[in-house]
Amino acid sequence: MELLKERILKDGSVKEGGVLKVDSFLNHRMDISLLQEIGKEFRRLFPQPEINKILTIEASGIGIAAITAQYFDNADVIFAKKTKSKNLDGELYSVPVFSYTRGIPFEVQVSKKYLTAEDHVLILDDFLAHGQALKGLMEIVRQSGAQVVGCGIVIEKGFQDGGQLLREQGVNLKSLAIVDSMDNGIIQFRE
Repeated sequence: MELLKERILKDGSVKEGGVLKVDSFLNHRMDISLLQEIGKEFRRLFPQPEINKILTIEASGIGIAAITAQYFDNADVIFAKKTKSKNLDGELYSVPVFSYTRGIPFEVQVSKKYLTAEDHVLILDDFLAHGQALKGLMEIVRQSGAQVVGCGIVIEKGFQDGGQLLREQGVNLKSLAIVDSMDNGIIQFRE
């Protein structure tokens, strides 16, 4: 997606430890016009009419999923919560996930009343590095008996192994921008 790549080059920056900072338009301050274009592109990449749920993980994926959902007829957005709270009650699907960004493990949960075996799920997230969050979300879908139709990622770090491993496992994975390298602070995309 050229518009996204241009925005990453213009407003993104590379931080120590291989962190691509895009908080000025994607995952802190959100550019709604850009998110609408991202949503339209995800719809084009995932044309399956049976998609009725869009699943993401808090917090950065929520805005992406919510804006994208408007381009899918009758698709609800569900986000996996990273912490259990008093308003998350009843039976839960739960799986441990290691956060690359935070460097810690946490348990993600989705209420069983919002995801069932009849659902056809599109999983969305902002970043894919090692694939831990995506694997966790796919495991929650598996626990529910629902079907993963596909996984959409806004920015994939192609120099890390997550995307390759998931594709080798047969996951229908589509990334809007794949960063091949960030050596010396210079962002290079896969064509």
